[in-house]
Amino acid sequence: MSIACCCPVLECVYCLACARWAWQKCLYTAGHESEHWGLATVEEFEPVPRLCRLILAVYEDDLHNPLWAPPGGYGINPDWVFLRRNDQETQGRAPPYMIYLDHENADIVFAVRGLNLAKESDYAVLLDNKLGQTKFDGGYVHNGLLKAAEWVFDAECEVLRELLKKNPSYTLTFAGHSLGAGLVALLVMVAVQNRSKLGITERNRFRCYAIAPARCMSLNLAVRYADVINSVVLQDDFLPRTTTALEDVFKSLFCLPCLLCLMCLKDTCTMEEKMLKDPRRLYAPGRLYHIVERRPCRIGRFPPVVRTAVPVDGRFEHIVLSCNATSDHAIIWIERESQRALDLMVEKDGVMRVPAKQKMVRHVSLAREHSEEHKAALQRAVALDIPQAYSPSTYGTFHEMEGAGSSGGSSDRGF
Repeated sequence: MSIACCCPVLECVYCLACARWAWQKCLYTAGHESEHWGLATVEEFEPVPRLCRLILAVYEDDLHNPLWAPPGGYGINPDWVFLRRNDQETQGRAPPYMIYLDHENADIVFAVRGLNLAKESDYAVLLDNKLGQTKFDGGYVHNGLLKAAEWVFDAECEVLRELLKKNPSYTLTFAGHSLGAGLVALLVMVAVQNRSKLGITERNRFRCYAIAPARCMSLNLAVRYADVINSVVLQDDFLPRTTTALEDVFKSLFCLPCLLCLMCLKDTCTMEEKMLKDPRRLYAPGRLYHIVERRPCRIGRFPPVVRTAVPVDGRFEHIVLSCNATSDHAIIWIERESQRALDLMVEKDGVMRVPAKQKMVRHVSLAREHSEEHKAALQRAVALDIPQAYSPSTYGTFHEMEGAGSSGGSSDRGF
C-alpha cells in the first residue's frame, strides 16, 4: 500500500523535473555562456569585420566588378590580390581561397571561403571524421580538415615563403568562415609546426581568425593555441556548439530543430566532468570572441557587445534553442554585426583620437592581459587533469618570443 502511494509522488517529481529542464532550456540564451567574460577592446577586435569582408570577396569572380559586395564595399584593392584558387584548381581537396597583400595593415592574408552547399567535395572534407581518428601535436583534430590543411600548406608553402621573404615586417593571417574556419585553424597549426619551411622563426607572426568555426580540435589544443587562433561566434550560432557528428547534422538539415532538441537533452544528461576528461572530444579553437546582440524575453536586436576569453570548461558546450541558430552562422550577418560592434567600441573608446605613442602602450598592455589570461586558462586545464594541457611557449601573438622553441610537441602526421 505504501509503495502504491509513492508512485503518484514520484510521477509528480519526475514531471516537475522535466518541466524545470524544459523551462531552463527555453530561457537559456547564448549570452549566459559569456556573461562572465571580459569585454573585447578595439585593438584586438578591429581586424574581424575587415577579414569578414575579405572572406566574402573570395566568392566574387571579378573583384573589379563585384556582384555581392556588402554595404560600403569590400574595402580592398583588387590589385593587391596576389593569388586566387577556384574549385577546379583545388581539385576539390579544399574550398576556394585567395592570398591578399594588405599593405595598409602590413599583413599577408590567406582567406578561405565557407561551405558550398552545391559542392559534394566540400561535404566530403567536412564529413571525413570519426571520433578519435586523427592525432596532431599531442591532441585530436578533425581528420578531413587536417588533410585539407596539409594539402593547402604543401601547395602554397613556397608562395607564402617568398611573400614573407619580400615583406619581412608583415604578419601572416589565416582567415576563414565555417568549413574554411576549421581549415585555417588547422592550417595555422601546421604552419606553426613547420616554421622553417616558411623561412621564419617567430611564432608571433602567425594569426588566425576562424569565423563561425566547426569544432575541429581537442580541448588541450584549443587552449594551447589560443595565442594564435581566434574564433568569432555570433550569438546563437549552432555549428561551434555541435558535438553531434556533422554527417548526422547534414542528414537532418530539414529537421534540424528536432536534432537540436535531442542534442540539448543529451548534453544535459552528460556530466560536464565526463565531457572534459574525454581527450577525443572536439571543441571550437583558440580564444573566443562572442558577439551578443539579443537578450532573454526581448524582441529585436540590441547594440552588439563583444566578449572574449580563453575558456576551458563552458566552451560553447550547450546548444541554444533559438530560431536564429542557423541564421547567426551566415557570414553576411557576422560581418554586419561585427562592424556595428566595432563602430560602437570606437565611438565609446575614442581610440581614433589617441596619440600613436599611447596606442603602442595600449597594445603592450593588451598583450600582457592576454598573456596572463592564457596562462590562467592553461593552469585551469591542468587543474582539471586535461591531457597534454601544458604551455607551449610565451604568448606569441602580441610580443616577441624569448626563444624560438617548438610549440610544445611534434606532429603525429608527417612533415
